[in-house]
Amino acid sequence: MARAQLDTQTTAVGALLEVVGAGLGVPCLDGVERPYVDLDCAASTPSSVAVAAAVADFLPRYSSVHRGAGFKSRAATEAYEAARSRALRYAGREGGTDTAIICRNTTEALNHLAYRLRLERDDVVLTTVLEHHANLLPWARYAQRRYVECGADGTFGVDDVVAGLDAAPAPKVLAVTGASNVTGWLPPVEELCAAAHARGIPVVLDAAQLAPHRPIPAGRGGADGPDFVAWSGHKMYAPFGAGVLVGPAAAFADGEPFLAGGGAVELVDLDEVLWSEPPEREEAGSPNVVGAVALGAAADELSGIGWEAISRHEAVLADRLRRGLAAIDGVRLLGPPPGTETLAVATFTVDGMHHGLVAARLAAEFGIGVRHGCFCAHPYLLRLLGIGPDGVAAARAGALRGDRRHIPGAVRASAGLATTLGDVDALLGALEAVISGTPSPVRYVQDTATGDFFPATTAGWWAFSSGVGGGCARS
Repeated sequence: MARAQLDTQTTAVGALLEVVGAGLGVPCLDGVERPYVDLDCAASTPSSVAVAAAVADFLPRYSSVHRGAGFKSRAATEAYEAARSRALRYAGREGGTDTAIICRNTTEALNHLAYRLRLERDDVVLTTVLEHHANLLPWARYAQRRYVECGADGTFGVDDVVAGLDAAPAPKVLAVTGASNVTGWLPPVEELCAAAHARGIPVVLDAAQLAPHRPIPAGRGGADGPDFVAWSGHKMYAPFGAGVLVGPAAAFADGEPFLAGGGAVELVDLDEVLWSEPPEREEAGSPNVVGAVALGAAADELSGIGWEAISRHEAVLADRLRRGLAAIDGVRLLGPPPGTETLAVATFTVDGMHHGLVAARLAAEFGIGVRHGCFCAHPYLLRLLGIGPDGVAAARAGALRGDRRHIPGAVRASAGLATTLGDVDALLGALEAVISGTPSPVRYVQDTATGDFFPATTAGWWAFSSGVGGGCARS
């Protein structure tokens, strides 16, 4: 694509959202301070300015919620319950029989649900190899798992899921992601829900990646939606520690809650407890009122922008990102080819260069933030990379010795509503410079314990880095 075309499109597609920290300066290794390019939005987004303002406005009235008689407690309770209503509205479930349980994040929500569905050890949960660990590991504590495999492009079809639904014994639950956090691919959720519901099987949707980018299927207007949905505020511009689990209130009306304690009970004697009705039954302890307020504000802000504008912004960024990466010699784009509808997420490898070194050079030399490793989706990434049992065994053996230098991984660039085409072009240009052999200002050293690379210098922001690697490196 000609540079003139690139510039025209860059000015035409700018940020849809104002975020805290936009324009933050990053001192790079060459002594130049560059504006931070945040392409790690699939992990956590920055706070939007509007969300931060909503929190600041609420803080003078912050107090404990429920049962307090004072003005601040009543005001905080009102704000907390209003946030719950906003979450239900965001999921398309307002005015029905569903409830919204405020959690810490998607991981806690799915752990909570796996416990509350009262599965038995021989029950089967059908899920897919695409899932984030949050939608894989909790189910293993209570039931058996059956997996839908993916093809070489990291996708699967409705028929693949139907085969898993029809296999014996019939699964008790279908648990599936709404969007891959690795490739950005969007499974056909409504079709999957219809197939499961035709067989009387409830559907759990991990909407952590979907919720900031697309409307959550609600099962209304002739469409079919999931029975339970979980998502996180920290991925939708509300990084204040709250997530939500939405589902039928009846599913939480009986039995002991996931957490036991104050706030979840009506009456306690030394030998007896009378649990509250949901959602209070499921929210023991002092809730994260500030996080809930932030989550509700983010839901309102994204709904106000509108899904048409968000999808259009996303499509342009995704096309530039994926086509641009695929066109660079030495870069291997993982997942479906350019032209496939995805979120503006792209995961890739660079021939002959460790994923940790690529990420470190982009950060230290260009001020570009990406993520590297396995993205808490190890089974999926191993399939995308084509790593077989021998490679997994070698990586495992190294990790057991405390040597994580050879754990497989890739680099992920992920855009958000504050991302511009100029940000994407900055990444593409930096990658071309790194791959072309442009020398680094300093030498990089790989840490054995984490597998991460660090520039061997005391200059710049690396001087106050703790040297602790990312969670994926450690896992």
